[in-house]
Amino acid sequence: MRKFFGIGRMESDNRLRNWREVVAWLWEMDRGFRARTVVNTLLGSFNVALGLTYVWATKWTIDVATGVSGYQSLRLPILCLVLLTLLRITAGIAARWISATLGIKAQNRMRQRLFERVIGSHWEGIREFHSGDMQSRLTSDLSTVITFLTSHVPSLFNTCIQLLGAFLFLYYMSPALAVSIVLILPLFLLGSRLYMRRMRHRTHLVRTIEARIVSMLQENLQHSLVVKTLQGPAAAVRKLAGVQEDLRRESIANTRITTFTSALTTFGFATAFLVTFIWGTVSLHRGLITYGTLIAFVQLVGQIEGPLERLIQFVSIFIATFTSADRLMELESIPAETATDAELRVQQPAGIAVRNAGFTYAGGGRRVFQGFSYDFPPGSSTAVTGPTGSGKTTLVRLLLAIINPTEGSVSITHKDGEAPISVATRCNFAYVPQGNSLLSGTIRENLLLACPTATDEQIREALTAAAAEFVFDLPQKLETPCGEQGGGLSEGQAQRIAIARALLKDAPFLLLDEATSALDAETEHRVLQNITSRCHDRTLIYVTHRPEALRYATQTLRLGHNG
Repeated sequence: MRKFFGIGRMESDNRLRNWREVVAWLWEMDRGFRARTVVNTLLGSFNVALGLTYVWATKWTIDVATGVSGYQSLRLPILCLVLLTLLRITAGIAARWISATLGIKAQNRMRQRLFERVIGSHWEGIREFHSGDMQSRLTSDLSTVITFLTSHVPSLFNTCIQLLGAFLFLYYMSPALAVSIVLILPLFLLGSRLYMRRMRHRTHLVRTIEARIVSMLQENLQHSLVVKTLQGPAAAVRKLAGVQEDLRRESIANTRITTFTSALTTFGFATAFLVTFIWGTVSLHRGLITYGTLIAFVQLVGQIEGPLERLIQFVSIFIATFTSADRLMELESIPAETATDAELRVQQPAGIAVRNAGFTYAGGGRRVFQGFSYDFPPGSSTAVTGPTGSGKTTLVRLLLAIINPTEGSVSITHKDGEAPISVATRCNFAYVPQGNSLLSGTIRENLLLACPTATDEQIREALTAAAAEFVFDLPQKLETPCGEQGGGLSEGQAQRIAIARALLKDAPFLLLDEATSALDAETEHRVLQNITSRCHDRTLIYVTHRPEALRYATQTLRLGHNG
């Protein structure tokens, strides 16, 4: 399918990665935690051995109690049962503790790795995914993968050991009964084959729909005012209900397959237990076995059926894990931004030279620039104007190396020469984007994003220059919390704090993209006047529709539809 609500690039099942590729990726993800995983697995194996020993101890205790054993005292058998019980409890607690601590550490490391990979990816690759879908992948999909690596893998290994150990124990006691019990395996393998063949694509589709729901919830809550004033909450709810109906339909289809597979194996389990019970009671009635042996038979059958049932569950776990891994690998496949090992900082004053630049957005997008040249001299103040669609936003992206020109060049000019604009030169820009760009946290935390070492005096100077002295009149001053997108502040207040943040950054270029759009004329005049007088060594670039900025510009770049 094409972008499903703009949240993915998967088109069909043949785009899903093969099993070996996913396994190799999971193996790489487990690097650094394999030692603890092995320890956890060994603890589980020890617990399995204790469980089988407990079966033997139970048989021995009953045989002593019924007088069929040569040993007469119950003290030692009971003591063995008590010690085995305590050991099993201790081993189980240790395994759970290691699994929990390993899980959170692995989850933190993997999320950090993926977040770093995504945040450092090329902008055009990132925008192919809806932010809600990315959130779903970095939370639920990541959790599924981590649980598999830190918990399910050791559990799978221990399940196989338990199955083999119980079978060998039962075979030692009764070869015919053991062989008859494991005849359930063909049913298990048949059910697994049918299950895995049909479920992977459906599981991927269900995850995609779930991500679509997360995206819809995120968008409607984020833009609740727009929803209320335009289409109304009822329309949003109806749209959500439609997507949830898609999820219900696909989930029911999955349930049909799992129900059939479960019924097949449940029938085998019931048959195996019935055979064991009938065979054991008949043998006990004929005096061929002891009562302790019958109890051991029943326990061992449970220790065979339990692992087989868990193996059935592991089929769905494998499918869910491989689906989640595939979705995370898709994030890692986004092309990364190319950058040098270190930031390339230039000294003030510096300028920008655009030479015969052209740009066309990928995927058949329109051509924005062609043969475009312009100079932003060092220390100049340039107002960039033009109608909607003339290329103002594209120019900002080119200057910040968010996108690269498809032809021509964009370079920083300084006293030592020129440096082509790239990811490495982005550190030379202090940028104030359109709209509210504050993050959740305090005002101080938002300001320190630009300069972590800024003193209170420097912060005060920047806020004053941005006409944001109101911060010091707030009850909590710099410690005032900002909600999502600056919640609790007006648009104009948030803009002024964002301007102050940019002023704190020691960079030769100050790029303001409609940064005063929410300010009244008097405040805008004050802010622009302060910036001009304070930043005389910087190269200022105003992207604006407001005429006030033209008064403070030493030159004006008017973009037209032909670039």
